[in-house]
Amino acid sequence: LGLPLAIAIIGGLPEQFAPLVDLYYRAADHAGHDRSQLAVSINSHGFIADNSQQASDESFPSFEQVMNKIGRERGWPPMTRDQFEGSRTLRGANFIGSPDEVIEKILFQHEIFGHQRLLLMLSVGTMPHDKVMHAIELLGTKVAPVVRKEIANHSDKKFQ
Repeated sequence: LGLPLAIAIIGGLPEQFAPLVDLYYRAADHAGHDRSQLAVSINSHGFIADNSQQASDESFPSFEQVMNKIGRERGWPPMTRDQFEGSRTLRGANFIGSPDEVIEKILFQHEIFGHQRLLLMLSVGTMPHDKVMHAIELLGTKVAPVVRKEIANHSDKKFQ
């Protein structure tokens, strides 16, 4: 695929980025590009653990530290645990949860964007290596196979 559009969703509601994808496709159509040759990538923060509470508890300390450092540099207030938890919900920006929650969120966003790629930064800040490796394992063995199957079964989705 060529001419990729990469959207970094690290805050806010995912659907507020949908107009960017629409604009991308309209501009490509106007320029005579074949939509089947175009790619959209959603790029977000994430962390996967065996269950939701574990994912939250393991990722919050490092996430908070990094986001608060960046926030001080950019004039943002410190992140609260409630804000972090809100970002983990279906309509939040971060893919932090159990495999089932991450699957649901990927498919939810696929309904919005019809994206072909997802890039997850699986640790924001420093986390123990074994925890990150387990998150990668869950992504590859639990999340990706289900997402691929579901998308293949519904290949008539928007932008496909």
